[in-house]
Amino acid sequence: MHDDRSIVEHRLRRVLEERLRPAVHSSTRPLTVERWDAPGEPVPVREGLSAAYRPTSVGEEWGPAWGTTWFRVTGTVPAEWAGRTVEAVLDLGFDRDMPGFQCEGLVYRADGEVVKALNPRNAWVRPPDASPGGTVELYVEAAANPVLAEHRPTYEGDRLTASDRPLYRLARMDLAVFESQVWELVQDLDVLGGLMLELPVEDARRWEILRAVESALDAVDLGDVPGSAGAARARLAGVLSAPARASAHRVSAVGHAHIDSAWLWPLRETVRKVARTASNMVALMDDHPEFVFAMSQAQQLDWIKEHRPEVYARVKKQVAEGRFVPVGGMWVESDTNMVGGEAMVRQFLYGKRFFLEEFGVDTQEVWLPDSFGYTAAMPQIVKLAGARWFLTQKISWSQTNRFPHHTFWWEGIDGTRVFTHFPPVDTYNSDLSGRELAHAARNYREKGAGSRSLVPFGWGDGGGGATREMLARARRLTDLEGSPRVEIERPAAFFEKAHEEYPHAPVWAGELYLELHRGTYTSQARTKQGNRRAESLLREAELWATTAAVRGGGRTDRAYPYERLERLWKTVLLHQFHDILPGTSIAWVHREARETYQRVHTELAQIIGEAQRALAGEGEVPLVFNGTPHSWHGVPSGGAATPAPAPSGAVECRERPEGGHVLANGRLRVEIDERGLIVSARELPDGREAVAPGRAAGMLQLHPDFPNMWDAWDVDAFYRHNVTDLADVDSHTVDATPRAATITVTRTFGESRVTQRLTLRADSPALVTETEVDWRETEKLLKVAFPLDVKADHSSAETQFGHVQRPTHVNTSWEAAKFEICAHRWLHVGEPGWGAAVVNDSTYGHDVTRDVREDGGQTTTLRLSLLRAPRYPDPETDHGVHLLRYALVPGAGIVDAVREGHRLNLPAAALSGARPVRPLLTVDDDRVVVAAVKLAEDRSGDVVVRLHECLGGRAEATLTPDFPVSSVRAVDLLERPREEDAAAATVLPDGSVALRLRPFQILTLRLTRGDD
Repeated sequence: MHDDRSIVEHRLRRVLEERLRPAVHSSTRPLTVERWDAPGEPVPVREGLSAAYRPTSVGEEWGPAWGTTWFRVTGTVPAEWAGRTVEAVLDLGFDRDMPGFQCEGLVYRADGEVVKALNPRNAWVRPPDASPGGTVELYVEAAANPVLAEHRPTYEGDRLTASDRPLYRLARMDLAVFESQVWELVQDLDVLGGLMLELPVEDARRWEILRAVESALDAVDLGDVPGSAGAARARLAGVLSAPARASAHRVSAVGHAHIDSAWLWPLRETVRKVARTASNMVALMDDHPEFVFAMSQAQQLDWIKEHRPEVYARVKKQVAEGRFVPVGGMWVESDTNMVGGEAMVRQFLYGKRFFLEEFGVDTQEVWLPDSFGYTAAMPQIVKLAGARWFLTQKISWSQTNRFPHHTFWWEGIDGTRVFTHFPPVDTYNSDLSGRELAHAARNYREKGAGSRSLVPFGWGDGGGGATREMLARARRLTDLEGSPRVEIERPAAFFEKAHEEYPHAPVWAGELYLELHRGTYTSQARTKQGNRRAESLLREAELWATTAAVRGGGRTDRAYPYERLERLWKTVLLHQFHDILPGTSIAWVHREARETYQRVHTELAQIIGEAQRALAGEGEVPLVFNGTPHSWHGVPSGGAATPAPAPSGAVECRERPEGGHVLANGRLRVEIDERGLIVSARELPDGREAVAPGRAAGMLQLHPDFPNMWDAWDVDAFYRHNVTDLADVDSHTVDATPRAATITVTRTFGESRVTQRLTLRADSPALVTETEVDWRETEKLLKVAFPLDVKADHSSAETQFGHVQRPTHVNTSWEAAKFEICAHRWLHVGEPGWGAAVVNDSTYGHDVTRDVREDGGQTTTLRLSLLRAPRYPDPETDHGVHLLRYALVPGAGIVDAVREGHRLNLPAAALSGARPVRPLLTVDDDRVVVAAVKLAEDRSGDVVVRLHECLGGRAEATLTPDFPVSSVRAVDLLERPREEDAAAATVLPDGSVALRLRPFQILTLRLTRGDD
C-alpha cells in the first residue's frame, strides 16, 4: 500500500478547521446589540444593567485598556427552530490562541443572575428562554484587558499610563442552532487525529485510525455537514471502541484553572476572573455529572463569596456534592523561597481554616504548580498543617537538569517526608489533547514501579477552566487503544492510589530548586522590602498585644486586636502570591502593593505603639523594647522593656595612615579606606581577619542584565562575564561619637547616585551599611561583594525555621545551576571554629563563589543582589530611591547570624513609661528560637508560642512563662492537639516547660492560662 499518511492528515486538518468546526452552529440569526462604556473602574452589576445603552454593531471597536463595556444583546428565537438546541455565539473579538490573556466577559440575565462567562475557547451561551418565539435578552460585562503576554516593554500595564485607543472589535453576535451531531463528529476526529499523530508510524493502530478517519471524511457531505455527520461518525465507531492495552499509563484528570491572583492584570481584575471561571465550572457540572474541578487559593474563593454571592452559593452546593473540590490549603499559591517562616504558617492557618469553616473540608494536598522553586522547610510545614501530599509542576521548567522523579518522597531540612507528585504532562493548563497525554505517558519517570499520573486540565490565567470539548476528550479516552486511560477524579483519589501503588518511592532531600527565574529573588525591591517589614511588624504586633492582653488579666481580653491582625495578615499573605512578591507582575500591581504596604506598616506600628504604651504606663522613664527572640545589650527577649542600658564600651575612630579611617569598639576593628570600602575587619580580641588579602569588602558592582527570555524573572549566568566595580567616590565624611561612628560616601554611576553610611556601634559585633540608591538604570544588576578569607565548602542560608546548606563548588551541573540563591535574613560561610555572616533587612538574592589565591589561601565571596532594572512586564522596575541595609558580622557562628539577622530586622524601640516590662516568656538556649507569640485563634485566651531549633542539631532548653499556666499542649499549625509532638514539651513542677527538639524541629505549644 502506498504511504499516503500526509495526504490524509492534511485533509483532516483542513476539513476539520474549515468545514466541520464552523458547521457546529448553523442557521444563524444576528442579534441586536447595544453598548454602554463604563467610566473608569468596573461598576456594580445593578448599575451596569440599568445604564443608558446606545446602538452598536458587529465590527465596531470597543475597550480602551482596562476599560469595561457592557453589551445588551436581544433577539427572538425563530419558530422554525422548534425542537432544536439554540445557542448564542458571542465573540468579543477573541484571539482563539490566547485564552486567559485578553478580553473576557461575564453574561447575565436581565435580573442580574449570572449565566456563564465568555473567553476565546468558550464563546457560546444557551439563553435561559430558547423556546420558539421566545425573547432572548442577555447582558455581557466585557473586560478589555490588554494583551501583555508578548514579553515586550509596554506602558499598558498600568491604567495610569495605558493608552485610550480601542483594543478589540466585536466579531460575532448571533443566535444559532447547535448541531450536536456535528459537534460530536468534531470531537471524534479531534481525539483520533491527535492520538494518530502520536503513535509510531510502525504501529498498526496508527494506520487503523488513519483508514477510519479517511473513510469518515469520505462520508461527510461538505454541502450538508449536519445531514451527513451521523454517517461519518458511524465509520469511526470501531476504532473508538477498541480498548486500551492492559499496561497503558493511567491518568487522573482533574479539572483546574490556574488563575494568578495578580500578574498581567491587577488584583481587582482577578476578582472578576475567578467569578467568571467559577460560574463556568458550576454550569458545566450541571450538564456533566462526571466533572470534577479543583480550585486552590482560599483568597479567590473568599472573593467570590464577597463579590458574587449567587455564584458562591452554587459553588458551595457543588462542594457539598464532591465535584467542586477545594485544594491546596493555602491563602494563595504563594512564593515559597522568600516568604518568612511564620508567614508560611499563616498561609496554611488561614487557608485551611477557610476551607474548614466554609465547606467542612480539611484539605490534604498542597497545590503549588507554578511557584518558582520550593523551600526545603516546606515538608515539615506541610505535615504540621495536617496535609499529606504535595503537588508541583514548575520544576519541569528547569534550564539545566531534568528532575529525576515524578512521584517521590520529598524530605525537608528536619527529615520530614511528604509524598509528592510532579505531573509528567509538564503543564498545569492541559487541554487533554493526544499530544499532551502521549507526552505524559512517555515522560513518566517511574515506569515499572508506578503506572499513574495526574493531569490538571483547563484553560488557566482567567481563561475559564475546563470546557465541554475537554470533557468530550476525557470520555473518549477512558479506555481507548493507543492512549493512556483517562479517568476524571478528585486529587485525593489520585494520591491515595499512587501512594498505595508506590509506597517506597525514591527520596529527594532538600530544596526543589528551580533552575530558572532566579531574578525573582531581586526584582521589585520595594515589594520585597514591604513584605519583610510587614512580617517583622506582624511578629511584634502579636508579641506586644499578647503581652498586654495577658498582663491585663482576664481569660479573653477584648483588647487583643483579633480582627485587625487577621485582616492585616491576610493582606500580607495575598501579596506573597508567586507573581507579586517575586516582582513579576505589571506596574499597576506593584504600585498598589507599595501603597498597601505603607498602610499595613502604619496600622501595625499603631497596634504596637498602643500595646507598648499600655504595658509601660504613663511616665518619664526611658525604656527600650526588645521584640527579638534574643537578649539585646542587657534587655531580655520575649517581649521585655527595660531602662536603656549604658554601653560597656565606646567606639574609637581614628585616621588610617594609608587614607580612610579605623573604627574599633572592643569587639570589632574595621579599616575603611578613602573609597569607603572595607579593607580589614578583625574580630577582637583574637584578631582574626575576615577580609581576603588584597581585596575590599562592601564593593558595589554593576552587571549588564539582559536575560534570554523572561526579563523580570531571570538572571542568566552570562551576566558575570562583565562587571564594573563602583569604587569611585564623590565625597567622603566621618561622624563619630562614643556611641557610634559613621563613614558616609557618595558615588555616581550611569544615571544613578548612591550614598553609603557604614556604621559601627558600641558593643556591636557587626558593621552595618545603609545604602541609599537613587536607581535610574535600565537592564542592569547591582550587587555588593564581601570577599572573605574563609575556606568554605558550603554556604548556609537562612530559610523558614532553619537554614539550607549549598556547596560552594560546582562539581556537577546541579551545583553550577545554583549560581544565584535565596537567603532570608542572613548568609553564612565558615571553617571549623570560625565563620562570618552577612545579614540584611530586605534582600533575598545572593551568590557565593570561591577562588584559590597565589598564597594558597582560599577566598569565599558572598554577594547580595540589591537591585535590578528589567523592562518587562514593568518598564520602569525599581526606578527611584531605595534604602537598603546589610551588615558584615566577622567571627559569627550560625546562632550569631540568627541573632544579628533578627536584630537588624527588629530594631529596638525607645519609649518613655512608668515601669519596665518583664518578658512574657523566656527560653534559656539561643539554639531554640521563639518564632511567634500570639493568642489562640479560637479566642479562648490561650497563649500560643511557636519555637524552632535553629542550628541543625538536637537541643534541650527550658521555656519559662511569666504568667500562671494550667496546661501545656503541643498543637499543629491550626492549633489542634498534635500527639506526635507531646514528648517534646514536659511541664516541670515550677511551671516551666522542658523542651527537647530535633534538628530544625518546629514546635507549637498552646499554654492555657491559670489563675493569677
